[in-house]
This record gives sequence, structure tokens and C-alpha cells, in this order.
Amino acid sequence: MVKKAMEAEKVPCVGIVSLGCPKALVDSERILSCLRSEGYAFSGSYADADVVIVNTCGFLDSAREESFEAIAEAMEGNGRVIVTGCLGSADAEGIRKRHPDILAVTGAHQYEAVVDAVHAAVKPPHSPRGELLPPGGIKLTPRHYAYLKIAEGCHNSCSYCIIPKLRGPLVSRPVGEVLREAEKLVSAGVRELLVVAQDVAAYGLDIRHAKGTWRGREYPASMLGLSEGLAELGVWVRLHYVYPYPNVDEVIPLMAAGKILPYLDIPFQHASPRVLKAMKRPGDTEKLLERIRAWRKICPDITLRSSFIVGFPGETEEDFQMLLDWLREARLDRVGCFKYEDVEGVASTALPDKVPQEVIEERWHRFMQVQQEISAEILAAKVGKTLPVIVDGKCEGGYVARTKGDAPEIDGVVLLKTRKKLASGDLVNALITEADDYDLVAKLA
Repeated sequence: MVKKAMEAEKVPCVGIVSLGCPKALVDSERILSCLRSEGYAFSGSYADADVVIVNTCGFLDSAREESFEAIAEAMEGNGRVIVTGCLGSADAEGIRKRHPDILAVTGAHQYEAVVDAVHAAVKPPHSPRGELLPPGGIKLTPRHYAYLKIAEGCHNSCSYCIIPKLRGPLVSRPVGEVLREAEKLVSAGVRELLVVAQDVAAYGLDIRHAKGTWRGREYPASMLGLSEGLAELGVWVRLHYVYPYPNVDEVIPLMAAGKILPYLDIPFQHASPRVLKAMKRPGDTEKLLERIRAWRKICPDITLRSSFIVGFPGETEEDFQMLLDWLREARLDRVGCFKYEDVEGVASTALPDKVPQEVIEERWHRFMQVQQEISAEILAAKVGKTLPVIVDGKCEGGYVARTKGDAPEIDGVVLLKTRKKLASGDLVNALITEADDYDLVAKLA
């Protein structure tokens, strides 16, 4: 561990447990970058750490319970624990009630408060020194890809979502600042930028799409303007969490031209207009199908990822069948499905006509079966094609890689069979030889 290498200097050591979404992961990276600049070392062991930070999730009750379990484990393994993140925003009192000896509890993206709490627990070795940081800051992802968070909070009011309460309203970062961070990441070796916010399509609305200067050119703070700037860096750029506003159509030509990855992560959530209205989501699914067809006409190799919720209060069998029919027609490439659960503090929890848990479970399995068949057909059509892939790491028999249509951790992978020596982040061409329901097998082209 880093601490052992610096034992003679008795460098204070910090451990971290990071839970939740990629936006929370970016928060953890910022905290670690700040602490590293002050000379702290890091440890993956409770026993070796002088203090442990637990960055929590509070999106669903199951996520809250996972966070409470992580806090309890850190308290048992170390005893000197600082809690931050969404659960800290939602239930600081509950955390302190369960663990009265906790050192500090802070909310989501409260970096300075976390660093101050670390200072109080164990003094920094010295004043901040930039040379202790790698060029791209401390990252919890592999060196060749990084999440680029462009905004905090959310201005939508989906009835099932607690994020606006936990993380506040939309606050967009200045576009020049984002582009400079991206440039620094690329210069540090990042080959793939994963753009994240609670709603990437809304980027810049709160600051009226104010322009910023980067490399001598002005860019507006909008999804399109940011994408045009990121395209200049010559790396893979992937857009996540895109609300289906009309302005999404503007980035499709960039994808067709190879400027950014032909990949969109759009959480449609359902297809029944009645359920979508109760969710306070856009409800015209026929128009969405028309737009999907138009996107594919402009950019035939576009990959569409989405997520859905089954068992929302009031969802009937007719509503669910409408969702399955829509799914078959849309033929989305990558799909995730969540089983609805009540969350304290959100509007949907008070809705009547709850769907029984056994019905939710049964619908989830039916949904996943339909999507599995769609996914298998789409992937089978790739056999015999040569596709560019990015190498993630070594595995038995070759390497784990991903196509342009696969985001790390959430989508499928390519098992690249080769004896040639490759490195993480290498971009190579792969001939697809086999396919199953979710993954591909290939050899070097």
C-alpha cells in the first residue's frame, strides 16, 4: 500500500468507499484529488487507514440500506468514519442515530466540508502541492477512461425520483472549464470520456447557454456546443443520462460524422402514456419511435441504451403489454429494467393502486426475456463484421474489450482472443466471430 511505502514519513492515510452512480464516483475523485494535493496517502484497507470516507447513495431504499451497511462495516473495521453523499443529504439524523461516534456527516457534492472533516480527524502533512497529483487528478476508473461531470442537480420533477431533493436544482459548469478539464484528462492518457450529469440534455439551461472560450474559440454551454468542443480532442466521447428533449436531435449528425460516439443513453422509463403521465415524464411514445427511426436513418450504427421501470403504482397489465410492444418495435440495443420501489419523500410513494410485489417480479422477468431476445438478434447480426474496440484489460485467453456501443460496467463486452501483447486503452480492429445474448467474441482483424 501507499502508506507502507511512505511509512518512514508517517504520512496520514485515508480510505474511501464510493457507492452509487458515476456522478458520485466523480465526487469521490475530486475529494481524493484535493487530499492528495495536500500530501495524504490512500489505502484500500480499513486497518491501514487513519480515517475512512464513505460516499453514500440514497436514490432507492435498497441503495440506502447498502449505504448503511457500508457505514457499519467501516465503523467496525476502522471506527474513524466520515459520511458524505446522497444519504448524508437525506438522512443525516438517521446516520448519527445508528452511529453516534461518526466523525462527520455531509451531503452530496460538499467537497470542502469533507476535506475539512478529514483535516479535523488527521492533520494534512503540508500545504497543497500540485506536483503530488497526476495530471488528470486522482481517478477511481482505469487510466484509459474517465467520467466528465458537467452539471450538478436536476431541474426535472419526475414523481419517483428523489435526486432533486438530494442534489438540488440544475447547476451547470462553465463550458470552458469543462473543456479544459477534458483536455487535461486526455493529456494524462484518457482515451474515452464519459459525459455525465443528472440530465445531460439540459446542460446550460440554467446559465442561458453562456459561451466560454477554449483554444481560442467560443462554445455555448449546451449539449451540442460541448460535444463539438469535446470532438476536437480526438478520443471517444460517450453521452450518458440524456433526457429525450428535441435538442437531442442536434447531436445525431455529429455521431454520423464520427465526431462523437454513436451512442445515446436515454432513460425512457415506460411506454404507456398513462403511466408516463403519473411519472411526470414525456408521454408521446409514438413520436419517440418516429425520432428513433430518424436517428437511425441519419446514423445507422447508433447504439441506443435505455432504462425502464416496471410495477409503477397504477400500472395495469394493459400498460405493461404496451411497454412490451413498444420495446419490440423500438429494438433498443442495451436496456436495463428496475423494479419499482417506494422511496420516502417522493410523490409516487403516496400514489394509490400499488402493484403487488409478486406481480412486479413476474413482469420484470417477462420484460427481461423480451429484451434478451432482441439483444441476441442484434448481436448475432454483428458476427462477421469488423469493429473498432477499446481494450479494457487482460483476461484468460486474450483481452476484455468494448465496441463503440458498449459503455464500461453497464453494457456488454468483447472477448478479444489474441496472443498479441496489448495494453489497456489500445484501440484495435476486431473481427466478430461469435455472439451470445449480451456479449461478443472476436479476433484481431
